[in-house]
Amino acid sequence: MSTLAERIKSARSHAKLTQKALAQKAGVEQPVISQLETGKNLQSAHLPKIAHACGVSAIWLSENIGPMISAAKVDSNVGEARQPVESFRYPVISWVAAGAWAEAVEPFPPGYSDRYELSDYDSKGPAFWLEVKGDSMTSPVGTSITEGTLILVDTEADAQSGKLVVAKLADSDQATFKKLVDDGGRRFLKPLNPAYPIEMCAENCRIVGVVVRALQKL
Repeated sequence: MSTLAERIKSARSHAKLTQKALAQKAGVEQPVISQLETGKNLQSAHLPKIAHACGVSAIWLSENIGPMISAAKVDSNVGEARQPVESFRYPVISWVAAGAWAEAVEPFPPGYSDRYELSDYDSKGPAFWLEVKGDSMTSPVGTSITEGTLILVDTEADAQSGKLVVAKLADSDQATFKKLVDDGGRRFLKPLNPAYPIEMCAENCRIVGVVVRALQKL
């Protein structure tokens, strides 16, 4: 069985990239690539970005599961009735940990989470799952995210008005899940449940990431 360091070298070789080129394409520091390839760094948060930059399967890179390149990428000219769906593995973390994201230099140290969930979403940056608490995002009409739903947060997706986001307010030690609304140049965090108040997202408000998937547990 190949090691993580060996798989990263193989992925970089497949993409015909130098360590410097891979670092630039994946948006990480070059020493990180060097440390990963020598086994000195097991930082899993960078793996989805490295896999995307190299054009290889993220679950193969992180877990050595399945082929290095999914069948859908081997020959894009071959049209099949059904293409295999590629899966990506993201950690499930706490709301307090999500709130601390903005201050963290390395958000996912080794052993950071003992629970992971898969998604077909290929994140733009480090991503994680959160389990929804309470009913502030439960709406009687339209989009409704109930308590217990797992939401996938992409920390580098574009946080535009109208998107569902996870944010951190300065007076709170944990993150909050709301709809981002821009009104006259001012940003607000709006719950989907009309029984809850709208909060202003001022300078002390930091957008942790955009919610890109919701997984309801039955």
